[in-house]
Amino acid sequence: MTTPADPYGLTATRVLRAEWHKLWTVRSTWITVLTAAALLLVTAGEYATGLIRATLTAVPRRLPVLWAKAAVYTTVVFTVSLLTALLTFLTAQVFLSDTDQAASLTDDGVLAALAGNAAGVTLLGLVALGLGAGLRSVPGAIGAFVGGVLIVPEILGMLPYEAMDTAVRYFPTQAAGALGSATPMPGAAAPGAALLALLLWAAAALAVPALLLKRRDV
Repeated sequence: MTTPADPYGLTATRVLRAEWHKLWTVRSTWITVLTAAALLLVTAGEYATGLIRATLTAVPRRLPVLWAKAAVYTTVVFTVSLLTALLTFLTAQVFLSDTDQAASLTDDGVLAALAGNAAGVTLLGLVALGLGAGLRSVPGAIGAFVGGVLIVPEILGMLPYEAMDTAVRYFPTQAAGALGSATPMPGAAAPGAALLALLLWAAAALAVPALLLKRRDV
């Protein structure tokens, strides 16, 4: 049944896709993705310079090197991201205090969204770190990260299958977006499911270099 509200075939899926495109016009989103891509230099760069040889010689069991990189990265990035989110929120409220956009840290969902944003950025970076360690090539790892994070979800989202729309919700950036929202996002994954999806993406990205470290000479 066609209603006056949808004379041009407007659907919830098309609205969601429009909002997705608008999301990528926000500077902070690109900063997040580009920062994660830059982190590929953390591991792939070591293979390019040969520094990894000295590291693995000093730590012949190898896997502790990867876990240490992931642990240090996680601790530093999550802490910095959370503090940055808190500072940004509090600063913004100075200018929004007399508007209908005013909010407080005690409002429902605000602290969870700030923590979720930090977790999303951190886990996206872990995916990048795993790609860098697995592919051992800076250009290749950047291409895989950008392609997998940006291009593949867009292509899948255009397919006329409901299952594809559901699957796209659990891709890294979409899951990270759901984690960083103080209110439920239409068509997005629930925060718990989004966090689990990101954890699985990060674990899978790190599992590949872990296996390669056990099997390759360097």
